[in-house]
Amino acid sequence: MATAEKGVVLLDFWVSMFGQRCRIALAEKGVEYEYREENVVDHKSPLLLEMNPIHKKIPVLIHDGKPVCESLIIVQYIDEVWTNNPLLPSDPFELAKARFWADFVDKKAITIICCRQ
Repeated sequence: MATAEKGVVLLDFWVSMFGQRCRIALAEKGVEYEYREENVVDHKSPLLLEMNPIHKKIPVLIHDGKPVCESLIIVQYIDEVWTNNPLLPSDPFELAKARFWADFVDKKAITIICCRQ
């Protein structure tokens, strides 16, 4: 994005469903960010290896030079830092339903991906 909010970078791969959830959260919050495409198949960038030295995977959100890794943690971080437009309902029952469906989609997507390999 051309006018990225100061210090917000997303390291991602365009086809990643995990990165997609981060891009959706950033869009819902209206956060401008710099998108950096990572070649996770052939060559991981030095920045990716530095920002996620444990797993060496995308997505990674870099905010003011500090990395946040793992897509669900990134989404929670986005929701907590940018407090406008909460991503989840505040009512405990509605929140439980939202979490149920998010978990359902995650498990179905993983099943589909695993079965294709």
